[in-house]
Amino acid sequence: MVPSRRSRLALPVALLLSFSALPLNAQSPDLPAVVHGVDNSVKDRLDRLASYTVTEHYAVFRGRDTSKPAAEMLVKTTYRKETGKSYQILAQSGSALWRNQVLKTLLENEQRMSQPGNVETALINSSNYEMKLDKNAVQTLNGRQCLLLDITPRRKSEYLFNGLLWVDARDYAIVQLKGTAAKSAVFIANAAEVTRQYAEVNDVPMATHAEAVSGSSLLGQTVVKVDYSDYQMQLLPAPVKTAVSR
Repeated sequence: MVPSRRSRLALPVALLLSFSALPLNAQSPDLPAVVHGVDNSVKDRLDRLASYTVTEHYAVFRGRDTSKPAAEMLVKTTYRKETGKSYQILAQSGSALWRNQVLKTLLENEQRMSQPGNVETALINSSNYEMKLDKNAVQTLNGRQCLLLDITPRRKSEYLFNGLLWVDARDYAIVQLKGTAAKSAVFIANAAEVTRQYAEVNDVPMATHAEAVSGSSLLGQTVVKVDYSDYQMQLLPAPVKTAVSR
């Protein structure tokens, strides 16, 4: 049966509409737009976070056995925009060596990094990283449609990572970071392979879980796991976007 003239004319229109409704994984993301979106999301988070408290559980594991930690620490962390982070140790157990040389060193580094003037040097943005879309750029992670970026630090720093960054395809909020630190944060170990996961808390991406795996010829493999819970946050109002006159 030969299609009518009306059906032949309708076919290109239907195809056009179907292409315009294609899901993100059938489209090619625009790198400059994605990088701009990541920068805006990171800046918005920094600008809006006035203060927060969070309970952090640290556990250190030796070798490949992650069933029994060599040391543990429960910490209440307080962040204030004007001063950075401070810590209160609520409980600790296990090896004093690993608590003092690993966990307390990590806390001190985080405290120093979070201070005004330092925090900007550790942000995951285009000022600190070169970003490129991965060849498999569109992925689903933890039920969220994401874009995957290959990130390379613009300088060596224990706070910057060579690796991969997953961002939400809708608003470019960070979902997961996975990479190797550009420089070791602990003198007794090599640079760590880090995984850090985020979730939306009051519409702001906040860390929920982190793991760092490092090793040395002297001590072997060390794994540090951190779980974050019970966020209490104070947010500044989001800036009002004004319409651009044309």
